Amino acid sequence: MPTPPLAGSTTGPDALRPLLDTVLTALHDGAHQRNGPLPAGGPSATTRRIRAATHPVIPDHGTGPHHALRTLVTALAQGSADPAHPHCAAHLHTPPLALATAADLAASALNPSMDSWDQAPAASTLEADTTAALAAEIYPHHPTPDALITTGGTEANQLALLLARERHGPVQTICATNAHHSINRATWLLGLPEPLTIPAPTGVMDLTALEETLTRHHHRPLLVTATAGTTDTGQIDPLNDIADLCTTHGAELHIDAAYGGPLLFSPTHRTELHGLDRAHSVTLDLHKLGWQPAPAGILAVPDHHHLHPLTHQAPYLNAHDDTEAGLPDLLGRSLRTTRRPDALKIAVTLQALGRTGLADLIDRTITTAHQLADLITHTPTLDLYARPTITTVLFRPTDTDDHTVATIRRTLLTHGRAVLGRAHAHNRLWLKATLLNPHTTPHDLQTLLDHVTHLAHQLKKGNTPR
Repeated sequence: MPTPPLAGSTTGPDALRPLLDTVLTALHDGAHQRNGPLPAGGPSATTRRIRAATHPVIPDHGTGPHHALRTLVTALAQGSADPAHPHCAAHLHTPPLALATAADLAASALNPSMDSWDQAPAASTLEADTTAALAAEIYPHHPTPDALITTGGTEANQLALLLARERHGPVQTICATNAHHSINRATWLLGLPEPLTIPAPTGVMDLTALEETLTRHHHRPLLVTATAGTTDTGQIDPLNDIADLCTTHGAELHIDAAYGGPLLFSPTHRTELHGLDRAHSVTLDLHKLGWQPAPAGILAVPDHHHLHPLTHQAPYLNAHDDTEAGLPDLLGRSLRTTRRPDALKIAVTLQALGRTGLADLIDRTITTAHQLADLITHTPTLDLYARPTITTVLFRPTDTDDHTVATIRRTLLTHGRAVLGRAHAHNRLWLKATLLNPHTTPHDLQTLLDHVTHLAHQLKKGNTPR
C-alpha cells in the first residue's frame, strides 16, 4: 500500500477532494438508511449494526481509504441521532450550519495547535480578534474585555470558578436549584466548599432566598452563579436584580449564559439579558443557539487582566526571550495545551451571516417554539407547562402519570420516530422539546405532537405501543 497522502500543503486539497466525495455520499446514504431522527430498534439493535459494519476494528490488512470511509461513515450516519431532523429535539444539541462545518474541515486540514505562535501564526491572531469581538458584545461599555474559547459551558464554568478562587481564595459559591450540574462539579474539582443551593420555585432563582443567604454569609468571599437559559425549562434568572443584590452585599457574579447568551444578537430578544454585562464572568456556548459544530464554548470577562491567573510558562512553548522578542504567548489562553482552532468556524459564521443573519436564525427558532406552544394549547389532550422563554417547550399528555410520560418518550426513541427530552417541573415529569432547527415547519411540529398523542391514546387503552 502506498504511503497515504496528507491533508495540508499544496497537494493536500487534491488528495482530499475524492475522499470528501466518498464521505458526502456516505453521509447521504446513511441518512437515507436511517430515514428518521434516530435509528430504530434501541441500543442493542444499533450496537449490532455498527459492529457488523466495522468488524474487525483493526484488521491485519487495511481495506483502503474509500472502503473504510464509505463503510464507517455510512454506518455512523445510519446509526446517529440527527439534530438536523425536526423531530430530534431533546437536548441543546444543535444542527450545525453547513458553512461552519466546512470551516471546521479547513481547521482539521491545517491542524494549527493553539499552544504556541509557531504552530498557529494566523490562527492565533484570528482567535484573539474573534474572542475580543465576542467579549465586546457581552461587555459593550468596558474598554478591554476579553474571552477564551473552551470546549463548552462546563469548562467555561469551571474556569470562572477557578478565576474567582485565584482572586479570593476558597470562595463560597451560591447557586439555585436550576443551575447547571457543572457548577457543583467545578467546586468539587477545584476543592471549593460545596455550593449553597437556594430554591427556584418558579424555575428561576428566588431573590428573597438569595438576599437572606448573602446576608447570612457576608463574612466570606461569595460568588453567585446565575443562569440565562436553564437546561430544563430554558428560563432566565432575573439577572439585573441579582446583580443589584451582589453589589449591595459585596459578592461577585458569574452568569452561565451557555444557552441564552446568543440572544444578544437579536434586537427583539436581547432585553431578556438585561444585566448580563454586570457579571464578573459570563459563559457562552455557540454550539447551542449558535449552530456551530461542537466544541464552541466561550468564557468572557470584562477586562483582559482578569485572565492573568491563567498565565503559565513552558520553555519549549513560550520561552521568556521569545515573548520579550514579540512572539505571542498563547499558554494563558486555556488550561489545555494542544487545542483546535475553533475560532475559525465561529469567525466564518460571524462574517458570513453578520448580526442580522444571526438575529434572523435566533428569531426564527424562538418563533418556532411559540408555534409549538400554540399547537399544544389548542390540543385538548395535551398540557403545556409554560410559554417558552427561549426555545424549550415542556408538555405532557393530559391526565397521564409520570410512568406513562417516560414510556412514551422511550417508545418514540425505540421506534426511531422522535427524540424528546425529559424534565421535572412542579413535581411532575414533562416531555421536553428543545427546538434549535430554524428549518422546522408547523407541519413538522404537528406531526411530532401526533406521535405523542397517538402513543398516549394506545397506552390509555392498555395496548402495546406500535
